[in-house]
Amino acid sequence: MDENTVGPEELDEDDFEAEFEGPLLVEPPHPINWNLLGPEDLEAEWLELNRWVHWLRRTYGLPASVIPPFWHHHPELLWELSALHLHWLCSYDSEKSGSAPFAWHRDFADARLRLRDWVAGIGTRLDRDRPTRQTAWPGEPPAPSVDDTVIEDRETEFVEFVYAEVAKRREEEDAFYRSLDPRTGEVS
Repeated sequence: MDENTVGPEELDEDDFEAEFEGPLLVEPPHPINWNLLGPEDLEAEWLELNRWVHWLRRTYGLPASVIPPFWHHHPELLWELSALHLHWLCSYDSEKSGSAPFAWHRDFADARLRLRDWVAGIGTRLDRDRPTRQTAWPGEPPAPSVDDTVIEDRETEFVEFVYAEVAKRREEEDAFYRSLDPRTGEVS
């Protein structure tokens, strides 16, 4: 995170609400490849998507069986919600046709079915979560056991999660740059 960003231990409730005032991203909507974002973009995209998911679940009264509190721990939910967010941004762009929001709502109905299927398969609930179960194929080591985590304070956990993800991405980026030959710029 940059020098203007506070760590999770320094965040209080008023700061959390202030974090979501005004647009976080100023560029036009575009598909997000979460695997390729740099640390600063990763942080901004996580915060923007989280803000939109809060709006979506409150606006449409979505239960935890569609969007659970720990959706951010499940890549299948992240990618689905990210795509749905992009579709919403594009559908409600002022330069789109008047029928674009209808297309979004039609696709939103399909997305809710997929989200329900994934949430049911994951086994996450309103008050607890578990990692997505993995199936080991023949010849692979057995999948790790899956234990439930009780959800105490979702918002604080989300900030800590993003902070850790950004730190991990920053370390990956730093490791890549350290692997470059300073004379040639090639991976050594």
